[in-house]
Amino acid sequence: MRILFIHQNFPGQYRHLARVLAATSGNQVLAVGEAANLQRLDGVHPAIQRIGYHLKGRRVTTGNPWLKDLEAAVVRGQIVSQIALELRARGFVPDRIIGHPGWGETLFLRDVYPRARILSYCEFYYQGEGADVGFDPEFPARLDDLPRLRTRNMTHLSAIESADQGISPTHWQRSLYPLEMQPKIQVLHEGIDTTTVQPDPTAVVTIGTLHLRPGDPVVTYVARNLEPYRGFHSLMRALPGILAADPRTQVVIIGGDDVSYGRKRSDGQTFRAALTAEVGARADWSRVHFLGRVPYPIFLRVLQVSAVHVYLTYPFVLSWSLLEAMSAGCLVVASNTAPVRELIRNEENGLLTDFFDTDGLAQRVIQALARRGAPDPLRATARQDVIDGFDLNTRCLPAAVALVNGEQPT
Repeated sequence: MRILFIHQNFPGQYRHLARVLAATSGNQVLAVGEAANLQRLDGVHPAIQRIGYHLKGRRVTTGNPWLKDLEAAVVRGQIVSQIALELRARGFVPDRIIGHPGWGETLFLRDVYPRARILSYCEFYYQGEGADVGFDPEFPARLDDLPRLRTRNMTHLSAIESADQGISPTHWQRSLYPLEMQPKIQVLHEGIDTTTVQPDPTAVVTIGTLHLRPGDPVVTYVARNLEPYRGFHSLMRALPGILAADPRTQVVIIGGDDVSYGRKRSDGQTFRAALTAEVGARADWSRVHFLGRVPYPIFLRVLQVSAVHVYLTYPFVLSWSLLEAMSAGCLVVASNTAPVRELIRNEENGLLTDFFDTDGLAQRVIQALARRGAPDPLRATARQDVIDGFDLNTRCLPAAVALVNGEQPT
């Protein structure tokens, strides 16, 4: 089988699937992505032929703010379709195209390869109400947000219309798509390697002269970037209460200072700097440890020593880190928002708290810290839920391979 992956940051969500398909005898696997991102790639599988593209100065030219995202998508779609035409001229005609449409790269591939089976990743369909836009009154929606997002959705509508199969990682994310499109979308997560991400009573995290181990009063928080979409402002405002309750408590925070989602601050500050200044002397910063972005093994050890893991999010794309925290046996205190409620059942496999109630968040964390040091059914249930529903090797990866093969996953 000939398989073409399309993802500007390949492998993205396809790391495990691409590896298995490339290792399968008789398959030929190509991947198209932005060249700068492919250069950072650590392999995935040596049999995958990678084709990088450059934007080459082909930036957005429109002055209409409602059209900027759409034009950017069309530009990438044009570049990738040209690559596809060149591949076709050299004799490569894929049986399967597996792509993320979010940046527009898959827009025109149906026209180049009309007989290929296309599997499109349905990650997020933008909403005017009920999702991220307008959720946080501290960062209200602007007048042009809704029409701009409606225009951005044109790319997603085109993608699911031209695809043979859509794949969405959670039921809530699938529910955002138009009702008439949803029957075409299969709910299937990328999967968590629960044999790697598991509790480890011997784990140690060393920060300077501090050595943190399972059973210590350690509160953890992880996000790609420290920003409001992932509730960083709520966590920071809860820190004084969390730290005051027990002088032994240590807080470990992983994440960069960029902005992945939403808008940057108008004053040019990072959210970490601004919120640190806002909280000021009310928090004992000697017990708050910002690690920045860290290699995966360190991230995993942080989860393994965690007494309480805080996961907060707007109604938006669910982070892998929530499932990884559950798989690592963390006691999770999470925001009572729609994507989280699909995974966390209050007092059964974690604890829910109001996203905006920073005092309530502090109290939830303090209550959870008091449970450390003894077997906890919430931790055990959380891990078992991930094993049962999201295990990479026994459930998610076999189901994804079945979809690629045109079979119905079991």
